[in-house]
Amino acid sequence: MAGGGVAMREGVRRIFRILAKENVKAMKEVLEILKYLLPSLVVFLTVWYVLRAMFSAQAEQRRMELALENQKLITPIRLQAYERLVLFLERISPESLLLRVNRPGLTVQQLHQELLAAIRNEYEHNLSQQLYISPAAWEVVRNARGQILKLINTTYEEFKPEDPALDYSKRLFEKLVDIDKLPTQTAIDYLKKEVSRLF
Repeated sequence: MAGGGVAMREGVRRIFRILAKENVKAMKEVLEILKYLLPSLVVFLTVWYVLRAMFSAQAEQRRMELALENQKLITPIRLQAYERLVLFLERISPESLLLRVNRPGLTVQQLHQELLAAIRNEYEHNLSQQLYISPAAWEVVRNARGQILKLINTTYEEFKPEDPALDYSKRLFEKLVDIDKLPTQTAIDYLKKEVSRLF
């Protein structure tokens, strides 16, 4: 039995030696492959990184060109929107409205309705301009319109509907004199400041 165990140990040793020789051969083959593969991998990764950076730079440049083109198209439209809203505010200022709308023979009620209709028409005509101005600027314009409507309505409440429109007009002018700065002028000043920031 002792001879069989020795023979078995000897067989196992021989197998390990053969495997060790095979492992050395395999390691040499792997190292030989790596000798060619690693430089190729480094070159590939370098080219990939450079191309990615180049494409990113080109994409960024294209985005900037598109933004510049859009700005060239949008700026005149935005400027026109500010101009139209300044004109709107000028047209709804009470002095301008009264000079445009008041006619001889009107009653207070008729003049009041004409003033409200004129403001409503002007406002509806300029609603789309809010697309081209800041939300804050649009809010200032809306507030100015609201304050003018309030002034017109509160003054109207001081009269009977059948009173002559001339008395209503005079009272509106008296109230305007008492106001330091008209809401429409405040809004126009705000729009001018905002436009000056565009350029």
